[in-house]
Amino acid sequence: MHEKVTHQVTCVGVVTLDALALVDQYPACDERVVAQTIRFAGGGPAATAAVVLARQGVKVSFVGRVGDDEAGREALNQLESEGVNVSGVERSRTVATQTSCVIVAEQAQTRAISTLQVPPLNGLTLAAQERIAASTWVHADHLGFAPLADFLRGLHRRPLVSLDAGNPVAGLDLTMVDLFVPTVESLGSTAGIGDDPTAAAKAVMNHGTAAVVATDGARGSFAWWGDRSTIAAAAETGTAFAPAATGVDIVSTLGAGDVFHGGLLAALCRGESWSEALRSANWTAALSCRALDGRSAVPTLDELRAAIGAA
Repeated sequence: MHEKVTHQVTCVGVVTLDALALVDQYPACDERVVAQTIRFAGGGPAATAAVVLARQGVKVSFVGRVGDDEAGREALNQLESEGVNVSGVERSRTVATQTSCVIVAEQAQTRAISTLQVPPLNGLTLAAQERIAASTWVHADHLGFAPLADFLRGLHRRPLVSLDAGNPVAGLDLTMVDLFVPTVESLGSTAGIGDDPTAAAKAVMNHGTAAVVATDGARGSFAWWGDRSTIAAAAETGTAFAPAATGVDIVSTLGAGDVFHGGLLAALCRGESWSEALRSANWTAALSCRALDGRSAVPTLDELRAAIGAA
């Protein structure tokens, strides 16, 4: 049975088209290695989160920019095939679609990425503004936040804002953020308190942010909200990337953080408690690691619940 979720979410930021190669180990200088597989797949923090939301039954739009090129058309086709609305995407004749080359080393379970540098959005199309204004939640990545915040400041009543802060965020204004989702490292950098995640989270929340969820790789996620603080124990939530905790055979962790963000927001839209939402997000991210790319193994809601129930 598929659960109907009435909330509407708009994801704002980056979409990419990636060339991925799975190798046993990284090549040395001037060395040629034979890949186990090579594939092309869509990526980008905000765009991948949108795919997760769509696959788990949430009505979702993506707002960003692609070039008027083959890569841009393919990137949007992939989003539309997942049920993501792309009517608010800007198609630029002056900026190329962001593309990346990714090498995933199986033995080390790490990856190396080379990507084009693409300027951030300068503003939002009228269609994008309409999508955002009609949303319950807006989820932005590091390149989507500044234009989003500029637009939201002019609204009488704005949607809730979730921010992927795993990368440095230009124009960061914590008073505009309801759900702040950094890595543990970037949380410490933002707050200027690098060795105490709880103190860093409280410092962020003193600026008005209602909740902080920090991801910590194989150790899972940490969450703070309201006037309470909790650490999400692995036994309760599973972890985002650790095979030992979830029983998932890991192929690649590429995009798992972006998947976590989408899974967390999808769970909140379903009305799950914080404890349930963290567990759902960690399991969604873990299951996505079954594939080389960050999207193809993202579970539907039925698949997610079956995996959690069988654990």
